[in-house]
Amino acid sequence: MPDNLSLESLSVILSIPLGLVVGSFLNVCIWRIPRDEGLAFPGSHCPQCNGLIAWYDNIPLASFVLLAGRCRRCKASIPWRYPLVEGLTAGLFLMTVLHFGFNIRTVFLLLFLSALVVITFIDLDHGIIPHMLSLPAIPIGLVASILTSDPSPIEAVTGALIGAGLVYLIAVYAEVALKQESMGGGDVNLLAMIGAFLGWRLMLVSFGFAVVFGACLSLGLIAAGVLSRKDRIPFGPFLALGAVIALFGGGRVIDWYVNLFR
Repeated sequence: MPDNLSLESLSVILSIPLGLVVGSFLNVCIWRIPRDEGLAFPGSHCPQCNGLIAWYDNIPLASFVLLAGRCRRCKASIPWRYPLVEGLTAGLFLMTVLHFGFNIRTVFLLLFLSALVVITFIDLDHGIIPHMLSLPAIPIGLVASILTSDPSPIEAVTGALIGAGLVYLIAVYAEVALKQESMGGGDVNLLAMIGAFLGWRLMLVSFGFAVVFGACLSLGLIAAGVLSRKDRIPFGPFLALGAVIALFGGGRVIDWYVNLFR
């Protein structure tokens, strides 16, 4: 028992620095993937002056604070997104290890959450969800279901198929009946990816939260005059947020819903 407790404590402690390091790499992905740049080469550099960033200026969170949020060479401002992504990833890693322990399923979930972080910020910046992130993640989620049985392989396959079909049907309906574009192929792949990792039940919970949050924010921005009815906001971040909520609390939501009709 003491060995198990010490291992659990160690995994919790290490999840934070691991999340910070992974978050730093995710920042690289967020910047370079939409620009078709390599992830390994060239090395980390300032996008303003193209000067290489030394390792001591590339320490997650700490370097941002020590440099006062500016490049050492050209003094250009470092976007707040960089420490935000690092801190967010560390927080998600900590929550996952605390909630699920450290096991093979946790490893797959950390990959899943990392992909959601990258997809969220790319969609916010560019309005796209790269297929190179979502499509390979679908078979990884299905393999995870075979190895962990949580969700079962049948639930994972069903979740991926229903997720893709649900968004596709909504997109077709919006285009044909409403004569406007709603969700695109990236959203189709993303919800299929969520279904593969979480199963069809939690996928539906994810989608439900995404629709509610997306509608509330859109209506609020329209009422405030920030957006018009013709403007579109990225739906990927809402799907990602819904997936996180479903992962950590979706079971309770399903139980509440079932008991509501008993």
